[in-house]
Amino acid sequence: SPDQYQLIVGAHAIHLHGSGLRRVKNVRGSTLVHSGRSFQCPVLSIASQTMAKEEGISARSTLWYLVFVGFAVNYMIRINTNITIVTMIKQSETEFVGEEKVDYACYVPGGNGSTSAHQAPSNQPASLLRSREGRIASPEQMLLALFNLDPQKAGFEWNDYQQGLILGAFYWLHWVTQIPGGILARRYGTKLVFGASNVIGCWMCFLMPIASYWDYRVLVVLRVLQGLVCGLAWPAMHHMAGQWIPPNERSKFVTAYLGSSVGVALNFPLFGYIIAWSSWEYVYHFCGIFGTVWYLAWLYYVYDSPAEHPRIHPNERKYIESSLGITEHTGRRREQREQRTPWRQIVLSKALWMTIVAQWGGIWGLFTLMTQAPTYFNNVHGWNIEMTGLLSGIPHLCRMLFAYVFSIVGDHLLKHELMSRTGVRKMGGTLCCVVNGIFVFVLACSGCNSLMATVFLTLATTVHGAVSTGPLANLVDMSPRYAGILLGFSGMISVVPGFISPIIVGMLGNHTVEQWRIIFLITSATLIICGLLYMAFADSTQQPWNSCADVSNSDGSFQEEELKGLKTSHQETFVLGSQERVEMDPKPDDSGALRLSSV
Repeated sequence: SPDQYQLIVGAHAIHLHGSGLRRVKNVRGSTLVHSGRSFQCPVLSIASQTMAKEEGISARSTLWYLVFVGFAVNYMIRINTNITIVTMIKQSETEFVGEEKVDYACYVPGGNGSTSAHQAPSNQPASLLRSREGRIASPEQMLLALFNLDPQKAGFEWNDYQQGLILGAFYWLHWVTQIPGGILARRYGTKLVFGASNVIGCWMCFLMPIASYWDYRVLVVLRVLQGLVCGLAWPAMHHMAGQWIPPNERSKFVTAYLGSSVGVALNFPLFGYIIAWSSWEYVYHFCGIFGTVWYLAWLYYVYDSPAEHPRIHPNERKYIESSLGITEHTGRRREQREQRTPWRQIVLSKALWMTIVAQWGGIWGLFTLMTQAPTYFNNVHGWNIEMTGLLSGIPHLCRMLFAYVFSIVGDHLLKHELMSRTGVRKMGGTLCCVVNGIFVFVLACSGCNSLMATVFLTLATTVHGAVSTGPLANLVDMSPRYAGILLGFSGMISVVPGFISPIIVGMLGNHTVEQWRIIFLITSATLIICGLLYMAFADSTQQPWNSCADVSNSDGSFQEEELKGLKTSHQETFVLGSQERVEMDPKPDDSGALRLSSV
């Protein structure tokens, strides 16, 4: 049929032909416009295929994928040394007897008929033992050979304390750039700050093999600088979330941050196989090349706001801006006026400190397991580098999947008012801290039971995925305007476990089952205590200082303007062509933001 229709849903006006009504999808509260006349329809049938042709892949979806890969790159940078150090270290001459590795904690020599609680059966498969050397010489090794320098083929003679310094150095100054990351993103945009942070960190990877051969202290300095630069990324992204993502899509969008988990899950096994097939130097080369390719895609596809995006569909831009209360008037005022950040209110906010407490516990658990897992599996259970990478990576894939599923559950509970926003955030905090701590406690008791250790390390890492629907999303709920600064402030403090934990492991030692039991018990206690505090005192309601008096004017506070924009855009829909207005009845949620969903 040549007749044209318009489907009006919220601020959208989508043109449909009669043939577009063949396949059905229920859209409530819609209006059908035909020949200048409007018809109210409680349920309207439309064609999902027609809509796909109209809008294609949304700009928000593209942003989600590139943010997802971006965080995978960010974590690829910080975890590559965690696994390469396993083969960089010089092994003892008695490491192998024939084909069997004899220096891991749970090894039992053949012929020993008894096993203790700290010993594993003697039939450990030889195929699981670690490879001794790489098969392909690296450019660095060729360069050293050219200048008649020692290529260190036997490995570096770094003791446990020096290894702890190398693993923890990334986080020494990582906290310094947390708050600046949010501030710089507000001033210069997340596209520049997040992109540059990742790609510079990747380019530094090219220098790490030479730094290792030079002196371990040079490697430590390089890792410190790498952590300093990469610290800008996380708080910068929270600012972009506030510019692009409607309130009730935030939990789902924040799961893109869990690209870090997928990056760990895929890169640990990948790095293990790269080392087994070639040499550990190629791990750093891969990181530099992959990060550069991602950065080129980031530059082309990502923009700081819907208004700056040249290829975004007008309907999507209108939906995003209306849901966030952004109008041309408020946009001009944002550009014209520099708003003072309410630092005093932020620092004294109990809700923020409870979120920081939860983040502290969660980060302690996550970074301990992520940083030490390769060493643990190798030193205690005797896995080779390929198996070590696989067992270290699988838990982080499970973490991402759990985060995605749990975010859908959380958003469902909010949209249907089955639980308050604070309740959903507390539930996420309970899982990522308290339940996590219980699993780590069982891991501490696993001894030489490889299956038990693998299962509970996986479970402990998996449930931490609830952080995206718990404490992480809580920061945006408390203050959408200052979300980047809040994440920076939180990260500045909660990143401390990243360098404390490796130092503690280095001081305690990482060779015996008893040493690892103490390490895991400390981690378990930290997780459970922080989780209980968050359960008791967390608050995700929007804080008063999100719209302080110092950012208000004669027309009222900026928050009121945002809410007015939400109500106006959701109540008033202009029909293209006929200019008819359709009144709709919005329903606010418990945070004061209207529930909106994309067509």
